[in-house]
Amino acid sequence: MSNASRADGATTRSGSTSGAVRVTFAFWITLVGTTVPTPLYPLYETEFGFASLTVTVVYALYALGVVVGLLVFGRLSDQIGRRPVILVALLLSVVADAVFLAAVDLAMIIVGRILAGLSAALIIGAATAALAELISPRHPKRAATVSIFANLGGLATGTLLSGIVADVAPDPLRLPWVIVLLLAVAAIFALRGVPETVRERSPVTLRVQRLHVPANIRGAFVRSAITAGAGFAALGVLTSVSGLFLGMVLHETSHTLAALVVFVAFAGAAFGQLLTRVLSSRAALASACVGLIVGAGLLAFSMWMALLGTLVISAAIIGVASGVAVGDGIATITMKTEPQHRAEAVSTFFAILFAMLGVPAVGVGLLIQGTGLRPAAEIFSAVVAVLALVVLLSLFRGSRTGPRTEYRRT
Repeated sequence: MSNASRADGATTRSGSTSGAVRVTFAFWITLVGTTVPTPLYPLYETEFGFASLTVTVVYALYALGVVVGLLVFGRLSDQIGRRPVILVALLLSVVADAVFLAAVDLAMIIVGRILAGLSAALIIGAATAALAELISPRHPKRAATVSIFANLGGLATGTLLSGIVADVAPDPLRLPWVIVLLLAVAAIFALRGVPETVRERSPVTLRVQRLHVPANIRGAFVRSAITAGAGFAALGVLTSVSGLFLGMVLHETSHTLAALVVFVAFAGAAFGQLLTRVLSSRAALASACVGLIVGAGLLAFSMWMALLGTLVISAAIIGVASGVAVGDGIATITMKTEPQHRAEAVSTFFAILFAMLGVPAVGVGLLIQGTGLRPAAEIFSAVVAVLALVVLLSLFRGSRTGPRTEYRRT
C-alpha cells in the first residue's frame, strides 16, 4: 500500500471517529432536553395550577410525539441522509428548550413536550444508524453501546441536572433550559464536521409507515421489544410519579432526590446494556425478565411500605433490566439488518418502546384518581411482572421445542 493510500485511510478513520463523537454529543444533548422537566413538575403544578393527572398526560404527550415522529419520519434518514435529519432534530430541540424557557402556562408546556418528542424521534433512528456506520463495521456491538449510552445517558443527565439546579440555583424553571439550549446550539455547530454516511439517496416519502421488522430477526425482535417495552413502562411511571410519591407520601421536598430516583433508573439502563456484551441473546432476555419481575415486586413493596431505600433499589434493578433488553434489541438490529433498512427497524423498535413509555403513565394517572397513588403503583407493578413472565416462559418453551439462533457479542 502506498504512503498516500495509508494517509487517506488514516484521514478517513480520523474523520469517522470525530464524526462519531459529534453525533454522540448531538444524540446525548437532544435526549437531555427531554427529561429536564421531570423533577420540575411539582414546581410547574404550583406555578400554573394543574392537577397530578395532568403531569402524566403531559408526559404521555411527549411519548406520543416520539411515536408519531418515528412512524412518520422513521425512514427519512435512509432517504435523505443521516446528517440533515440530525440537524433538524437539534433545531427542534432548541425550539422546545426555548418554549420551556418562555413558558407562562400549561399550553406552552404541552407544545414544548410535543416538540421535544419529535426531536427525540428524529434523532433516535438517524443517530443510531449513523453511529453504526461511522464506527468500525467490524465492531457492531460497539456502535450499539455508544448509541444506548448517548440515549439513556442523556435521559439520566437531564433529570439530575434540573433537579440539582432547582435546589441550589435561582429561577429553577428557567436556568436549566438556558444550559441545555446553549449546549444544543453548540451541537448544531459541531455537526458541520460530520461526514454523511448515506451514499444512495431516494425520494422523500412522508407517510405513516407500518411497523416493519425484517423477517430474519422477527422472533428476537418481538421478544426484545416486549421485554424492553415493559421496562420502559416502568421507567415512564417512575419518571412521571416518583416526585408525587416523594412529596405526597414521604413528604420529601428535595428536587434533587426526586431526580436521583429517575437518574438511578436511566443510569442503570445505560449500564445494563453493557451486560449484553458478555451474554448471549437468550441469556440477556432471560436476565432482563427476571430483573423486571424482581424490580416490579420491589416497586410495589416500596409503595406499600412507603420506603425510599427500596424505591431506589427497584429503580436501579428495573433500569438495568430495561437496558439489557434494549441493548439486545439494538444489537440484533445493527448486526443483522441491512443498512438501507436499519433506521426503519430502529424506529420501529423505539416506537414500540415509547408507546409503552407513555400509555401506562396515563393509565396510572387515572388509577391514582380512583384508588390513590400507592394502590395504582402496586397494580401497575403486577402488570409489568406479568409481561416479563410471559416473555420468560416463551424463552423456556422455545428452548424445549428447538434451538434458537444465537449470535456472538463482539
